[in-house]
Amino acid sequence: MNTAWLHIIGIGEDGLEGLNSVTRTLVGTAEMLVGGERHLDMVNSKAEKVSWGSGLNHGIDAIKANAGKSVVVLATGEPLWFGIATTLLRHFNRCDVMIHPSVGAFSLSAARMGWAIPDVACMTVHGRPLESLNRVIAPDAKILLLSRDGKTPVEVADLLSKYGYGGSHITVFEHMGGDQENRLEGTATGWTAKVADLNTIAITCVAASDARRLPQTAGLSDDLFEHDGQLTKREVRAVTLSTLAPQMGELLWDVGAGCGSISIEWMRSHSKNKAIAIEQNDKRRSMIAHNGAALGVPTLEIVDAKAPEGLAGLEIPDAIFVGGGISTPGLLETCWNALPKGGRLVANTVTLEAEREMLHFADNFGGEFTRIAISRQESVGRLSALKPMAPVLQLFARKG
Repeated sequence: MNTAWLHIIGIGEDGLEGLNSVTRTLVGTAEMLVGGERHLDMVNSKAEKVSWGSGLNHGIDAIKANAGKSVVVLATGEPLWFGIATTLLRHFNRCDVMIHPSVGAFSLSAARMGWAIPDVACMTVHGRPLESLNRVIAPDAKILLLSRDGKTPVEVADLLSKYGYGGSHITVFEHMGGDQENRLEGTATGWTAKVADLNTIAITCVAASDARRLPQTAGLSDDLFEHDGQLTKREVRAVTLSTLAPQMGELLWDVGAGCGSISIEWMRSHSKNKAIAIEQNDKRRSMIAHNGAALGVPTLEIVDAKAPEGLAGLEIPDAIFVGGGISTPGLLETCWNALPKGGRLVANTVTLEAEREMLHFADNFGGEFTRIAISRQESVGRLSALKPMAPVLQLFARKG
């Protein structure tokens, strides 16, 4: 790391006074300082000062143009906790970069609350959808949240109340680590406190008796999805997710996504998982967007396209689920060709036409079949009986 010329230095609310002698020297001798206006205003220096600009591109381009010089990026707290360091490491060689963290908002707020960080969901809504919270809201869950501005606590309180967590305890820390540090407390129901833009929220989730409780395993209740009947039912969905076997950071194509139930549960299986829902019906795409936000995966990518031609140019997937359009000639083959070595293909159908296509595919490329037959209890007059659902034929194939 002695070759590093790009130093990313975390600064707390106490500014340069909170830095050690090494990092203060790096700031004082830098040829270029890059950061937000708030951080740049802290430093009295003859160095060239560059603010990020829209989308960070201006700052990144300036750093690249001065590669090899002494460049210091001023960041907030711990630059690898949802910070700028993660982005910069995608643009510059690791050996050129040295990261100098200070105590950040998560560590400070956890210390104030007396919480062990491994037991807490650490999240941010700074530049990210608030609905991401829906993935982690659960009875007794503890959440630390980096706000986007002073309105965030009210928005969080409204979201908690909407799903039956109005009794949740909220603590808002303003300007932690500085002379103006302040702490406000209350419950989600009736939260109206005005807070500073620079704040961090600690949440202890308290569930009412009728609060929504989302399981961590696959197979969410069908009632949780807005749909028009084009829904992979809960039991079949649980089997399908088990067959797809999502791994951390993998990408799924959900072809003929319907209301998006498969891609949503794929993304819920791990925070780093991604999915692309391909759906040509306007109303269903709207349902996918609604369901994704309500169930905590608002970053689900939704593509208006008809398969197979609409699959061209999409990011290479690790797995593909085909839930609609299987009877279209060539669809399964197109999906198979898009998969890398080791990729998985899963397809479900209840129609004879699609079964013929699946059998033809298996004859040429191999695969395993499973028949999924589910019966559900229904009323028969004053009594009840098990009524069978349409049996589903499932194809699984792994590319060698």
